[in-house]
Amino acid sequence: MRSKLRLLVAVGVVLAIVAFFLSGGREFLTLESLNQQISKLTATYQAHPVAVIAVFFCGYVLVTALSLPGAAIMTLGAGALFGLAVGTLVVSFASTLGATLAFLLSRFLFRDWVKQRFGDRLKAIDAGLEKDGAFYLFGLRLVPVFPFFVINLVMGLTALRAWTFAWVSQLGMLAGTLVYVNAGRELAQIDSLSGILSPSLIGAFVLLGLLPLIGRKLLDFLRARKVYAGHARPKRFDFNMLVIGAGSGGLVTAYIAAAVKAKVGLIERHKMGGDCLNTGCVPSKALIRSARLAAEMRRASEWGLTDADPGVRFAAVMERVEKVIADIEPHDSVERYTGLGVDCIAGEAKIVSPWEVEVNGDRLSARTLVIATGARPLVPPIPGLVGAAYYTSDTIWSLRQLPKRLTVIGGGPIGCELAQSFARLGSKVCVVEMADKLLIKEDPVAGQMLLAQLRDEGLDVRLAHKASRVVGGEDGGVLHCEGPDGEVAIEYDALLLALGRKPNTENLGLEELGINLAKRGGTIDHDAYLRTNYPNIYVCGDVAGPYQFTHFSSHQAWYAAVNGLLSPFWTYKTDYRVIPRVTFTEPEVASVGLTESDAAEQGIAVEVTSYGLDDLDRAIADGAAEGVVRVITPPGKDQILGATVIGAHAGELLAEFTLAMRWKLGLNKILGTIHPYPTWSESAKYAAGVWKKAHAPEGALRWAERFHRWRRG
Repeated sequence: MRSKLRLLVAVGVVLAIVAFFLSGGREFLTLESLNQQISKLTATYQAHPVAVIAVFFCGYVLVTALSLPGAAIMTLGAGALFGLAVGTLVVSFASTLGATLAFLLSRFLFRDWVKQRFGDRLKAIDAGLEKDGAFYLFGLRLVPVFPFFVINLVMGLTALRAWTFAWVSQLGMLAGTLVYVNAGRELAQIDSLSGILSPSLIGAFVLLGLLPLIGRKLLDFLRARKVYAGHARPKRFDFNMLVIGAGSGGLVTAYIAAAVKAKVGLIERHKMGGDCLNTGCVPSKALIRSARLAAEMRRASEWGLTDADPGVRFAAVMERVEKVIADIEPHDSVERYTGLGVDCIAGEAKIVSPWEVEVNGDRLSARTLVIATGARPLVPPIPGLVGAAYYTSDTIWSLRQLPKRLTVIGGGPIGCELAQSFARLGSKVCVVEMADKLLIKEDPVAGQMLLAQLRDEGLDVRLAHKASRVVGGEDGGVLHCEGPDGEVAIEYDALLLALGRKPNTENLGLEELGINLAKRGGTIDHDAYLRTNYPNIYVCGDVAGPYQFTHFSSHQAWYAAVNGLLSPFWTYKTDYRVIPRVTFTEPEVASVGLTESDAAEQGIAVEVTSYGLDDLDRAIADGAAEGVVRVITPPGKDQILGATVIGAHAGELLAEFTLAMRWKLGLNKILGTIHPYPTWSESAKYAAGVWKKAHAPEGALRWAERFHRWRRG
């Protein structure tokens, strides 16, 4: 019975819509038609006011309920015909009634079908609307990001109560109704061309244009009022900005704030410089350099020299790593930042109010707080791991004796970099990766080339193997894995976990204050301006996501600093369009933008242009003629959507493509740029040349051939 009734209603709706268009209703509900009919309609209204209002009301309800075009013109018409007060009253109730009918029609006709197809997704949406549905709908009504008829139909597919939809819509649409009715009233009062320039009409249209901005500001005010309820704001602040965490994100934030003469405090519980300086980028690159030299010494004959045993002194290698950290340390030191005007505070920070942080027993206040607490290595719940000794990328630097057998769990950038380095320094290394390829976020070609290189160097790489349990102690043990052929036992002397990083959000007072965490990844939830649900509390770096790169943290830090200091007067949306990344293995893997697999997953049609580095003169001369440059473009266009470079100096070569993408320079621009010979940078130009050759204008070339033949006689 219900399905028959649904079919009957659907047929009725379709027939009504068809009748509307066939009867010329679309042409009637235009601004031109309104101007032509206004005098006649006004006379009718003056003669029969109640009847005209009733007909108009019913017509408005019908147009809105059927989601027909013309509601905006009818709102202007109400102002022209009825004036501001009556027009607003009529449109306000008619629009709410029509919107509610559209809401109910959508629910009756489509919700069951949508629920069957997308039930799991709909549950999450319904749960969110149950909590904040009224406020969310109010925001959509107040700030018309989407057409109102779309909101009516989409909300009907959710579990939002009809009564809630109706009263929130009545309130939310009131401001827009007032502005539109007022604009219509002003239009009706023009009796000459000079009236077009009247201050009242100009003001009406300015107000119309400013409505989304005014609505957004009002919504921000209401949201802030709601979230700050129950918190007393200090009358005076100790700082303009307090930054929690002195890693790359926090350091750059504090630097920028101090540079513009803001009073800024920087709180760090451990070491200045964070993970990048002390346990991440800097030590790993220092280790990689030693390991690469050891590998080159073993194959010195490739350059006409005598192969040599590098005689690895592992303790000395690790001492050099420490020295490199010490040499760079002054860049991130307390002394430097104090000299820049930053108050550096050592201690554990806890946020106790939206404007206050407790550290070392003292309570400090600031107009803006920035959370930049970074992340730490992820330790998975593998059975037996708790009782066994293991290392992470944070603790591996304590080693002073090279492990004979090192097992690395994780085939991502960190795992591959450290695995290759330890193998080159003399360890027998086994890499265990759950996926069926290395570097799963990169171009598949990169994973294949790196896999071949690692196996060629003697590493035991186990793909599609999942760690199931560990049996071990302080001096080594056995890692049991589930692989394609069953269980495998791998003996080790040292076990390294390289399975990603977990944001540092504990013991900061976030839960007590009600600062929201993202549902996936454990990062702190934030908007496009890096604001948390408290508008004066910002976040940047690894604890914010979505990427965990030092340069990305610094990029976010600029937005956190500037927005935190200038809001609400001026704010900038974060720009994530062009984010490069590099894995410092050999071969290096560097990429920016889309990869071929990304495009396939997103359904984007692309062309892939490849240039092999075995063709590059400088690569041949350097004895490093392996690798490839792969550029992603739309079919037939030279716009760069992404680039991946695999080979020596890939990280340096990527910069030209990153610059080109950022400033929208295509491959033709790269091809037309002089590159010095012989350099690695020529690979970008040659890749552009490959693309150009593939898109040569064959017809024009045939005519050129005929022209030159003619000139030869």
